[in-house]
Amino acid sequence: MTQQATTQPVAKYRKDYQSPSHTTSDIELYFELHDTATVVTATSQVKQLKDSTTLELDGEQLGLQTLQVNGQDWTEYELLENGLTIHQLPEQFELKIVTQIDPEANTALEGLYKSGGAFCTQCEAEGFRRITFYQDRPDVLARFTTTVEADKTTYPYLLSNGNRVDEGSLDNGRHWVKWQDPHPKPAYLFALVAGDFDVLTDNYTTRSGREVALEIFVDKGNLDRAPHAMTSLINSMKWDEERFGLEYDLDIYMIVAVDFFNMGAMENKGLNVFNSKYVLANEKTATDTDYLGIEAVIGHEYFHNWTGNRVTCQDWFQLSLKEGLTVFRDQEFSSDLGSRAVNRINNVRIIRGPQFAEDASPMSHPIRPDKVIEMNNFYTLTVYEKGSEVIRMMHTLLGEEGFQKGMKLYFERHDGTAATCENFVAAMEDASSVDLKQFRLWYSQSGTPTLDVTSEYDEASQTFALTVSQNTEATHEQKEKQALHIPFDVELYKHTGKAFKLIIDGKPVSNVLNVTESSQTFVFEGIESQPVPSLLREFSAPVKLNYDYSDEELVFLMRHATNDFARWDAGQMLLAKYIKSFVADTSKAVVLPEGVIDAFRGVLLDSSLEPAFIAEMLTFPSHNEVSGWYKRVDVDGIAKVLKAIKQVIAQALIDELSATYYSLTQDGYSIEHTEIGQRSLRNVCLGFLAYTEQGNTLVEKQYDTSSNMTDTIAAMSAANVAQLACRESLMADYSDKWKHDGLVMDKWFMLQGTNPASNALEVIRDSMNHEAFSLKNPNRIRSLVGAFLNNNPVQFHSKSGEGYQFAGEILRQLNESNPQVASRLIDPLLKFRLYDEQRQVLIKQELDGLKSLDNLAKDLFEKVTKATEE
Repeated sequence: MTQQATTQPVAKYRKDYQSPSHTTSDIELYFELHDTATVVTATSQVKQLKDSTTLELDGEQLGLQTLQVNGQDWTEYELLENGLTIHQLPEQFELKIVTQIDPEANTALEGLYKSGGAFCTQCEAEGFRRITFYQDRPDVLARFTTTVEADKTTYPYLLSNGNRVDEGSLDNGRHWVKWQDPHPKPAYLFALVAGDFDVLTDNYTTRSGREVALEIFVDKGNLDRAPHAMTSLINSMKWDEERFGLEYDLDIYMIVAVDFFNMGAMENKGLNVFNSKYVLANEKTATDTDYLGIEAVIGHEYFHNWTGNRVTCQDWFQLSLKEGLTVFRDQEFSSDLGSRAVNRINNVRIIRGPQFAEDASPMSHPIRPDKVIEMNNFYTLTVYEKGSEVIRMMHTLLGEEGFQKGMKLYFERHDGTAATCENFVAAMEDASSVDLKQFRLWYSQSGTPTLDVTSEYDEASQTFALTVSQNTEATHEQKEKQALHIPFDVELYKHTGKAFKLIIDGKPVSNVLNVTESSQTFVFEGIESQPVPSLLREFSAPVKLNYDYSDEELVFLMRHATNDFARWDAGQMLLAKYIKSFVADTSKAVVLPEGVIDAFRGVLLDSSLEPAFIAEMLTFPSHNEVSGWYKRVDVDGIAKVLKAIKQVIAQALIDELSATYYSLTQDGYSIEHTEIGQRSLRNVCLGFLAYTEQGNTLVEKQYDTSSNMTDTIAAMSAANVAQLACRESLMADYSDKWKHDGLVMDKWFMLQGTNPASNALEVIRDSMNHEAFSLKNPNRIRSLVGAFLNNNPVQFHSKSGEGYQFAGEILRQLNESNPQVASRLIDPLLKFRLYDEQRQVLIKQELDGLKSLDNLAKDLFEKVTKATEE
């Protein structure tokens, strides 16, 4: 054997994909669990697929103990830094590999590691190679049989994928459980958990009459925080049967909540490992947002059983095949169970804010990327959220019936295989006979298209012409852009508020126009008077829209649009006009016309609207979304204007806001969507009233009398944003109550991270010494440090450079302990070209410092290199 030297990270390209030389039909794993010396025995049935006697296996940080082929010790191999190459192999053989690993030292939280007192795994994307030497790629699908052995007292529950088939005790106080998964799967879907938990059990009867045992495992003492997750799981199973005709396929479905987890959750077949943030909730510890987040994430991971597990990805460049599609499915699930308009608004906020920013950054990439160095860097808003919007556009073009036909054909063709994005689009096209040839460009073209729309009304001919021009700016690695197929949903309104029928060339047409050229004109006939156009309804494509609306037209749409999303969007565009105007000249006094204030007054007092929807109408675009409107960002100017506009509306509507606030007082707490909406509106009103004379008293009273975490955090957030006198006492009281519970303290850490006070960084450094904080826990890092970097723009971008220095300091620490979390945190630094020269120099210093590290992890190397070499 030989040992290979360390090399600089190398990029991989989608075009270089080659099918595997060998495949594994079955793998039997035996784990002898010990904190620092776990022994893994992997026995695989391997078959040659190509004319090659050499097998290359992936492996990282593994101690090789035994290597046998067909029961014989094998010496024809090379042990490399990142794997094992075995030579002179027969066409078909049994491969036995014994490795030793150290779960306790695994701070990267990939592969097998300790989470608190439990063993846990995370194998997506490339964590299985930290467990044993294997073809750790998604297109090698095997049937897994797993036996887990551990101390019986410390680890009474031994879990893995599939169905439990056998168990027993050993003489030395240890025991074992054997699991078998009948469905072939790639290694990234493997899971193992061992620990001592409280367990919530239930069952579900599928539509074909099969009984499925449901089990949710939580840390001791947290059982009262698991029922909502169980309800969400049962709702998910029922919804997938009713909406998509998809039924669960094992005898048991398990969820385990762990505290140390890099992601939100993981869809491992039959054994979903979850970040405890997305499982644990009761009214004392969780907000309404937490409850809704749990429902969505439980749904997302369950829906992966078909869109991700039964049909998986050929390679990681196809990640959006499973993630974009499954995000679309979880969004539809949440919309069917709750408010469709509110869910759509929240989805669009993510696209218009952080996803558009990602599209405009050095890390811009298509939803099916062409090049990557570190696979973990694929887990982006572009792949997930924009990927979902691409699926939604297909749904818009095909309709629900056509889309479901496409899904059915997709499963008929690809169940049990590793598929590609092209396979999915082809199934949609073949099932519906809709031509998606040009539409495929959405998969390969990066960046955000801009639609410039102009209109012309001809009174004599009673025609209204819309000219739509599309343009996508050059991105880091893609200079030339082509015209995309964009579904453009429009409605034209009469002055009465009724919509015109859409007729082109004498024929009725759909509300969804097919924009396929760089510029094209649609001429609508029979338009008897100047219409008010409602454009890009439901956000029918992930694009930026430019249309010269008057204030009067936007106010009209806020009142009369038949589509709730369009009403909200009109309000956002109206706010945007004034935000842009005042940011352009920050010396101007911020004054809003009476007509604009009246429009928002009308929304607040409209009893026909859902309270949850009114709350969204009164929520401004975020600082990050506004920043995305500019090539050069005025950090302080944007913050000043957003605060001033909020103060103006608070003073102008003080009576209406107060009346609404008091009218929505609730006696008890329920997570019914109606009551969630009422609390949402009440707390939005509180956020405005915090800027008035009564603000401090009102906020303090709500905190003192609150019976649920939603109202508690709303009070603290209002005090934080408005910098009220009561802020410190509320924060101190909350810390005293909850310092023993890290998950509940995450909300406190987030408020510290977003504290707009001038001494914010000092407060954050103090908070890192809090007994509940640990730099080893990804949730704590995201809540405090992530909140500061991403959502405290004025203090993070302080011209002193202290914010940037702090970021560099944390990133250097995480580079060694958890590079994956570091890679998620670094994004705000990558956008340094958006800021003035002084800030650019300061950020670049930190990036150059990271780049010069001898041990810079692949996760960070890729991003820092792209940003600094752009």
